[in-house]
Amino acid sequence: MVDTLDFCEKPTILAVDDTSDNLALIAGLLKENYRVKVASSGERALKIIQGDAPPDLILLDIIMPGMSGHDVCQTLKATPATRDIPVIFLTAMSAAEDEKHGLDLGAVDYITKPISPPILEARVNTHLHIKATADFLRDKSAFLETEVAKRTREVSAIQDVTILAMASLAETRDNDTGNHIRRTQFYVKALAEHLQDHPRFRDALTPPVINMLFKSAPLHDIGKVGIPDRILLKPGRFEPEEFEIMKTHTTLGKDAIEHAEKRLGMEVEFLTYAKEIAYYHQEKWDGSGYPTGAAADTIPVSARLMAVADVYDALISRRIYKDGMPHAQAVGIIREGRGTHFDPDIVDAFSALTDQFRLIAERFADSHDDLDKKAAELRKITGTV
Repeated sequence: MVDTLDFCEKPTILAVDDTSDNLALIAGLLKENYRVKVASSGERALKIIQGDAPPDLILLDIIMPGMSGHDVCQTLKATPATRDIPVIFLTAMSAAEDEKHGLDLGAVDYITKPISPPILEARVNTHLHIKATADFLRDKSAFLETEVAKRTREVSAIQDVTILAMASLAETRDNDTGNHIRRTQFYVKALAEHLQDHPRFRDALTPPVINMLFKSAPLHDIGKVGIPDRILLKPGRFEPEEFEIMKTHTTLGKDAIEHAEKRLGMEVEFLTYAKEIAYYHQEKWDGSGYPTGAAADTIPVSARLMAVADVYDALISRRIYKDGMPHAQAVGIIREGRGTHFDPDIVDAFSALTDQFRLIAERFADSHDDLDKKAAELRKITGTV
């Protein structure tokens, strides 16, 4: 007998039996409503099932030479691509324990021989409907998972764009270039990843938090948008009253983010660390910083990481009015601040990562074009070089 009998595009049934008369009977009963394929052995059945068009349902004899029906069923259920194809055993083995064993192997039904045409047709129809429903739900679930993943990526992208847009707004009004934002992002990430297994930081620096810190770091100086140009762009040392105004950029930054959240009517999780960094990144380990005079562990971890990153970058970076400090000299200054300006353990992490910091600085270094562009932007703002 031929292995495939085609009867137009309908649900496909694979009948597996080593007796040709049984295959002919099944094909004759089902051909009007289904596309019927037949196989005279378990081995041949597996080749058909593993082909380009697997069947929608399998009618499987148990006792056959070579691979038994049980062997075929076990193979199908162990393979992700075929485990959802319903299997109905056809057999003369009618004992209850035989039926239980077949169902335990993953079969959906058990029909005893000699085959009753009405029972066969009813069972096939029932299990095809069940399979169609299961396939629909599975496809819908996969579709929903895809949509959720897509929406999650979109939300993440919106967060990134929002943060970078806000950070870029602040950057256009001071002496820093956009590369400062990128450098400090990667400094903070490097420090956080190095410290994530440290006993003091293990609970605070989980992978999701580190990702949030990376996203939020660019907003550390967002409050500078509220500082007058005459102070913000002053190249020399501040007068005492000027410095007091400059210090308010920390509070202005936190307040701006909180104001945005109030307008939304909710706190936004990804901005939690942005608020911490904006408000506390000028605090010092010994309590001599601003705006609150917080000290030691009362300063959020996010801000302690940013303090090291921000100061290092300020030291090594060129500005339109100054050259950058050599890397080694900047490293020395950070180390000198251990336990006074900076968290000692974060400085130790920095000391272990100085080569990585140098590479980050080189990767996002300010070019002459960057500085010329920044100078042109500031001329538009102030009318001076």
